[in-house]
Amino acid sequence: EGSVTALTAMGAARDEGSVTVLELSREFVGMGVGVKKGLSLSGSMDEGLGGGVNENDSTVDHEAINEVAEREQMYEKMWRSAPAPRDRGTNFIRRAQQPLYYGDYLQLDKLLDAQSPVSLKAGDPSHDELLFITVHQTYELWFKQIIHELDSVRHIFAELTIGAKKIGAALHRLLRIHEIQKILSDQIRVLETLTPQEFLDFRDYLFPASGFQSFQFRLIEIKLGVKRTDGQNMKYLQCLNEKHRKMIEAALAEPSLFELVERWLRNIPFPNFRGYQFTTAYEEAVNRMFDLDMKVIHTQLDGVEKENAIEELKKTKRTFESVYDRSVHDEMKKLGLRRMGFRATCSALLIMLYQDEPMLQLPGRLLRVLVDIDDQLNQWRYRHSQMVHRMIGAKMGTGGSLGFSYLKSTVDNCKVFSDIANMSTLLIPRRLLPNLPSEIRDQLKYYYNVEQFDRTFFEMGSGGDSIDWSFC
Repeated sequence: EGSVTALTAMGAARDEGSVTVLELSREFVGMGVGVKKGLSLSGSMDEGLGGGVNENDSTVDHEAINEVAEREQMYEKMWRSAPAPRDRGTNFIRRAQQPLYYGDYLQLDKLLDAQSPVSLKAGDPSHDELLFITVHQTYELWFKQIIHELDSVRHIFAELTIGAKKIGAALHRLLRIHEIQKILSDQIRVLETLTPQEFLDFRDYLFPASGFQSFQFRLIEIKLGVKRTDGQNMKYLQCLNEKHRKMIEAALAEPSLFELVERWLRNIPFPNFRGYQFTTAYEEAVNRMFDLDMKVIHTQLDGVEKENAIEELKKTKRTFESVYDRSVHDEMKKLGLRRMGFRATCSALLIMLYQDEPMLQLPGRLLRVLVDIDDQLNQWRYRHSQMVHRMIGAKMGTGGSLGFSYLKSTVDNCKVFSDIANMSTLLIPRRLLPNLPSEIRDQLKYYYNVEQFDRTFFEMGSGGDSIDWSFC
């Protein structure tokens, strides 16, 4: 019966011209055809059509077997000549799959049954525990999405050649992560509607479960590139079950986004390109800038104030020297004041100084969104620590951590892209910015410019008067 229905639908669709027999037959063949009397469409192609059937079985319709076998051969020929997925039209997609129901697609029955308050199980139901569970489950769903986007960005940067299209895709997904982070911070406001006393009504039932055990949040940290000591990692791993522990260990063995971005910056050719040395040009510009600052100090300040200003200027210049003096950079790296390598730092600074150049606009935006993600994560840490302090004060966490004290210690100490964020110190005014050589400027332009010859040519071919060439 199912076979007849499917074939009838295929024939009708063919007559309407809206979809080919080939398109609908994919779903039909993929489901398989029952060969016993009274059976509907079921099984799979892997089982074979009519395979393993007892010839003496009276329930078997042998004519149906032969008919289906012939159809199978016909469908196989059509299947082999089928269009690629990217060539499938709307009609094919909508007709070749089973109709979807909203609740089934989102698995709402499973999702809405996932809230199981422990206070209810204990016979001491707390009205507010459902809110607590819902907020944290929502966090974990958003964490899953962030990991999904983060893995795709890491995959892009893992490739050796990254064109503008891939940079655009990475930027788009990083911006999405940033927007999700804003939701995570705003969600704390919902949790703050829970009073400390309402939380205490069910808190004791939660031991030893704790947000400290959120393996997805730790995956986000690791994949971004948050650095922790081996001791800290070991302490955290001991709090997880075996499955989640293996996931964390696998993530620790993979390159983080920080490491991949640093490699990408290190391989950018423009800081040393056809005889041009960015560090040399930058040093000359910095010296001019500090000469001007020194003149201002000597002409406008006196006494102790003048001496203090000169001393501060020398300290600031030391930071600038880390760009063109590798020994200064290495010294700052040993002190923990730098994390990126010397060449990667130079490339990042070049991008930020010259991001008005067409080909550096996307990389410049990408560096900024990395800093935004870092800042937003830090803001979430701060908001979360304040919310915990409001709820439990100085009490220990349910998982045995120091609670508020631990959370407060992570604020400002777990940033990933501080080197890029601190680039604002190394920027110099545009009026003092050295001009790039023409060879580099040509490489940083879009590849096609419409010149007067092109305008004349196209005007001759298309009438010209109706065309607005002002964009040229």
